[in-house]
Amino acid sequence: MNKELEFAYRVKRALDANLENLPESTTQSLTEARRVALARKKNPTTPIRAVAPHFVLAGNTGGTLSPAPWSWLGRLGVAIPLLAGVLLFAGLYQYEHQQRISDLAEIDAGVLSDELPLSAYLDHGFDAFLAQQGE
Repeated sequence: MNKELEFAYRVKRALDANLENLPESTTQSLTEARRVALARKKNPTTPIRAVAPHFVLAGNTGGTLSPAPWSWLGRLGVAIPLLAGVLLFAGLYQYEHQQRISDLAEIDAGVLSDELPLSAYLDHGFDAFLAQQGE
């Protein structure tokens, strides 16, 4: 953000915070300055065209009721990436789920093939023993 725009935002925040405390003459002069600034900003060479709102059915051309011949292609252009994203996320979820299952199976196999009884794994002192052996 350039410095001029940053300064304008700071001035705007300060004026908004103290709007109730400003005298009436100041608010009128600020309103006039804003009107002048907006008038300068508009480009006088381009004419302003007013467009009346009207109802148009999607896919219709020229007011006819027959659908455009390639309108389904536009819908397909949105649906295909959306479907690909859903399939990608579903595949990623399945992959991660299978990885978790295989990791848990590996841990279970290690516990069951060990010579220690299962009650030893539940003992808190055994955790301290394993931590001491690891050091």
